[in-house]
Amino acid sequence: MASGWDASAQAWIAVQGDDGDFGRVHVLDAPMLAIVEQLAPARVLDVGCGEGRFCRMLADRGIITTGIDPTAALIDQARALHPHGDYRIATAEAMEVEAASCDMAVCYLSLIDMADLDAALARIVAAIRPGGHLLIANLTSFNTAAVHVGWEKPLLGEPRFPIDHYLSERPVRTAWRGIDIINHHRPLKRYMQALLSHGLMLTHFDEPPATGGPPDKRDRYNRVPNFHIMAWRKPA
Repeated sequence: MASGWDASAQAWIAVQGDDGDFGRVHVLDAPMLAIVEQLAPARVLDVGCGEGRFCRMLADRGIITTGIDPTAALIDQARALHPHGDYRIATAEAMEVEAASCDMAVCYLSLIDMADLDAALARIVAAIRPGGHLLIANLTSFNTAAVHVGWEKPLLGEPRFPIDHYLSERPVRTAWRGIDIINHHRPLKRYMQALLSHGLMLTHFDEPPATGGPPDKRDRYNRVPNFHIMAWRKPA
């Protein structure tokens, strides 16, 4: 099944702009960077790096980064914006990265794009040195189980956010603002069991609130948060 990313790359670049979208700027960036600063990795592998935004943020902090993404147009944009960066075109499932070569791997809203979670995690975990970390920001599973994208407004009563078939793992088509891609819905237990099967140890879990942006959008987000953050440590 085609992911839709090749056709959606330019729309994605336009939506992200110079700063990033609402969820990144007002929800995820601050807590993700706080964890990075706490763990102080020297080398980071960003899997599903897109146009390289988070790699650039880490590079500005003196961290050596490698960005991996299967969409050539996004990697081209990453290289254009960060000419001295290390960006490679590959899927997570087939990437060739030296074993134990990074202090931290990051999946910043990219696990939902990986069709074969087990194959992807095997490559990602292998790239992390013993004692290193895996930092994940992901859409919550109730979000990816949504019947519609976002809120539903009935004729009568309060707006609601309906979900269904939560336990059924499946590809889900998602379209907004010219982007038309395939995400993958998985219940939370699927991610947790897959990560635990590699012997990883959960060291951080959070569902961060929105702390900025337009008040109505922030308040709507905080009624039904879209994201969670997890940090895992690979045994030494």
